[in-house]
Formats: sequence, C-alpha cells, structure tokens
Amino acid sequence: MKKIFALALVAMMGLTANAQGYVGGSLGFASESYDGNSETVWSIMPEIGYNLNEDWAVGLVVGYGEGKDKTKVDGRTYTDKVKTFAISPYVRYTPVKLDKVNIFIDGGFGYQNIKWGDVKDNIWQFGLKPGVDKNEKFKGDDESTKSFGFNLGSEVSFGMYYNF
Repeated sequence: MKKIFALALVAMMGLTANAQGYVGGSLGFASESYDGNSETVWSIMPEIGYNLNEDWAVGLVVGYGEGKDKTKVDGRTYTDKVKTFAISPYVRYTPVKLDKVNIFIDGGFGYQNIKWGDVKDNIWQFGLKPGVDKNEKFKGDDESTKSFGFNLGSEVSFGMYYNF
C-alpha cells in the first residue's frame, strides 16, 4: 500500500507542473449504537485528476478505511475489525456550467478489498455517479480555484477540491 500512496504522490506532483490538474478528496467518520451493539468506521479518500478540456477530466480516488463492530450475544461481546482498501479511476463529463455551480457525471469502475475478522472479500463496481461542484475563485490574479462539491446517490459524500 505504501507503493500506491507513493505513486499517487508522484502523480500529484507531476500534475502541479500543469494548470490542468486538481487534487481533493474526502474524510469520513460514522458511529452507530443499537441494542448494546455498536459500529464505528472512518475513511480517507484522496483524489487526483486532470482536466483534459473544459468538459472532460480523468481522475483517480485511492482510499483506506477501518472500522470496529461490537456485537453482544448471550451476554458475551464479540469484536470484529474491518479494514478496507479501495481504488477507483473515473472519467468526468461536465455538461452544465453555471456561474458558480457545475453539474458533472463520473463514469468509472472501482475495486475494493475488505478484511472483516477472518473473512476477506473483493468487490468490483462500475457505474455512473452524478455530482454538483460549487466553484469559488481564490483572491488574486491567478486562475486557481477552490471547489466544494457533493455527490448524489445511495449515499451522500462531501469533499474538497483544489484546482491549480
């Protein structure tokens, strides 16, 4: 996994040499308790991308997460740890560009490796994911922008992007 993060860092540094790149990502945390049981998870999902032109971009999300699941059965507490690694390349099309908001759709696939206690599983996914991107210019004469966006779907995620 260290090699993947090193590769992502090198790719990100290469993108900074060109004004077409962007970096971003998201952090996640959730905790739930019910009937003496509890589940706590966190994740980090850094993202890098490259704008091919005004409408099209390509990007990559690499993520890692961990969780703990405590279950009570017959007065005994069982604890399972969950570890997840994910990688998701995508192509982004932005058909709607308004003054401060862009509407885009990501098409791509993803791979996720999950280890839950003694169980290991591999998950493959593909599909389309719509999103909304709010653009605000940094103060100054350069073309750098910062963005705050969210994705719509069966789950909602929030993240930050920095265009350079």
